[in-house]
This record gives sequence, structure tokens and C-alpha cells, in this order.
Amino acid sequence: MDLQECRKQLDEIDSQIVSLFEERMRIAEEVAQDKIRTGKRVLDRQREQDKLNTLEGLATTDFNKRSIRELYKQIMTISRRRQYQIMNDAGSLHKLSFMPVDKLIDDNTRVVYQGAPGSYSEAAMHKFFGDDISNFSVPTFREAMSAIEEGSADYAVLPIENSTAGIVSDIYDLLFEFENYIVGEQIIPIRHCLMGIPGTTEETIKTVFSHAQSLMQTERYLSAHPAWQQISMANNAFAAQKVAADQDITEAAIASEYAAEKYGLEIIRKGINLSASNSTRFIIVANQKIFLRGANKISLCLEVLHESGALYRILSHFIYNDLNMTKIESRPIEERSWEYRFFIDFDGNLEDPSVRNAIRGLRDEARSLKILGNY
Repeated sequence: MDLQECRKQLDEIDSQIVSLFEERMRIAEEVAQDKIRTGKRVLDRQREQDKLNTLEGLATTDFNKRSIRELYKQIMTISRRRQYQIMNDAGSLHKLSFMPVDKLIDDNTRVVYQGAPGSYSEAAMHKFFGDDISNFSVPTFREAMSAIEEGSADYAVLPIENSTAGIVSDIYDLLFEFENYIVGEQIIPIRHCLMGIPGTTEETIKTVFSHAQSLMQTERYLSAHPAWQQISMANNAFAAQKVAADQDITEAAIASEYAAEKYGLEIIRKGINLSASNSTRFIIVANQKIFLRGANKISLCLEVLHESGALYRILSHFIYNDLNMTKIESRPIEERSWEYRFFIDFDGNLEDPSVRNAIRGLRDEARSLKILGNY
């Protein structure tokens, strides 16, 4: 056959395939109605595997066997998505357990942040909650998460990502571990300053204290002073606090102008970080499953089956429901070597039908799923 004849026959076959596909989808809709009546789950893994094995066996070559298996995986995935839509429209899918609220702050609100007065975390807290909010600080991220879990604070303010240094991996792990949820976020511009007690100069400095990420972010400046010893601290504000307490002109801290003002330190040099656009994203975390009405960003974490194509099939739920995924990060699962937990951000609100449809599909097909918050 010449090319034109081949194309003509392909067009005829494709027309038949489309017609049969639509007939199959009509029957899939009937299946959804039956599952609504009987309360059965949409996904039946064993049934799908048996069906794929049968269909694969009908093909005559190894290439076609593999292709048929991949083709029908996609057809079955599309069928499930349509069933989720029908069940959601019928109100047969269980509602998500998050409650919308009109505000987060009242007269009794108490906030915890990690670090010390003068830290970027404290600045983020005041930016989000205002200057008059009741607050206290703790030394570690875990203690901040424990404070809201135990009820000594209503909200915690924690750094989760820096625009140049990347994610704060400990926060991702704690979000999975604790039953705490993101209700807001605040982005703070980062402008690192070198500071010391009055009389300190670049010539007198022997030791510089700061958080490890801040030392990395100011590497270009610090490399011009190779004789300085760099010592990592848990928080920039702790570094400023130490320098102020030691009253030693051989010591300096890298922290914010806010910290210098808090601890009475003089700024020796401003803006020593590599990027002028450097900023840190802080999350506001609560121990309740709540979200502000009008929230437009959702974070979740999930684990997928350890098999070929598992992540691809999971991510297709965002595409099918027209949801814009803005971020994906992976973290190792401690108890399972070379397996990973995925953290995903996407645009949406938990009251949107498309979001509920996607989450129900994700929950059925992922090994595990946790909604981290809508904010």
C-alpha cells in the first residue's frame, strides 16, 4: 500500500476506536452508578491486574503485548476519573475533614516560633499576625510543632524554603510526622548583615557565627576573609544573641538588621548575601484541620507504589482535573531504602469539585496520602 492508502485505513480504524471508546465510557458510567448503589470502591487493583494480563495475552508480539498493557492502563485510569466525577456529583464521596473558617486570629491567639527574638521567624510572625500578637520562642522546630500539638500555642511559624538555599528538609519530615496542618504562609526578604559589638571591624574579627544556610548564602563575601573561623548556629538570632552576650570584638554574627537592633549590635556591612532577591517562605501551622475561605494553595504528601509508572499515573490526576501543580519535592522514607515520599503544592481550594475529585483519585491510588493544608 502507498502512504495515502495507509492513512485512509488508519483513519477508518481510528474512527472505529473512538466509537468503541465512547461505548466503553458509557458502560463505565453505568459501573459508577452501580458503585454508588453498592458502596464499592472505584479502584479494584486485583480486577485491573487480571484484566491487563488477559488483554496482554491477546496480542501476538512482545512489542504489542507491552503496548496493549500500557494502552489499557491509560484507558482504565481515564475510566476511573470519570467514575470519580460521577460519584462526586452524586455526593457519594465522603467529604474531606477540613473546615473553612473566616479568620485565624482572636484576642486569645498565641503563636510560637523557632529561634530567638530578632530572628527572621519572629519577623515573619509579626508580618503575618501583627505586632501585638501574644508569642514565645523555642529552640527547635520539633519543640514548635509539639507546642501546638500540646495546646500551649495555637500556631507555629516555621521556615520551609529559601529561594537560594532550597527547602528546609526537617520541616517536611515534621509535617508528615505530626498531625499539624498549614493554614498560611509568609515570605520574608532576606538581607544578611555582618554585625558585632561597638568597636568591632573586619580587621578585629576572628570568628563568625550564623546559621549554616546563612553562611552558605554569604560564601562569596566570607571567602574574601579566609582567616575567619565560621561556626554554625541553630538560628541567626542565636548568633546575634551570643555575640552581644560575649562582648568580644573578635566575634561577629551574620543576621538581619532586625536582630542587630534587638541586641544592640552595630552593622559592619549590609547585604552580604549572594542574591539580592533572596527570600524565605515561612508556613503558619495549626493543630486543627481548618482553612481560610478563599484559600488558593494546597499542600499534600503521598507515597506511591514502588513500580514503573506509579508517579506518572498519580500526577495525571492534576492534569485531568486542570490543576496547576506548582512544586514537587521528594524525601527518603527512613524505613524503606531507595523509596521516597513526595510533597506536592498545587493551586486550588478544598471546596472546589475538581480538587475533591483529584484528591479522591489520589487517595485511592497512592499507597498513602496526607493533606498538609489549604492556605
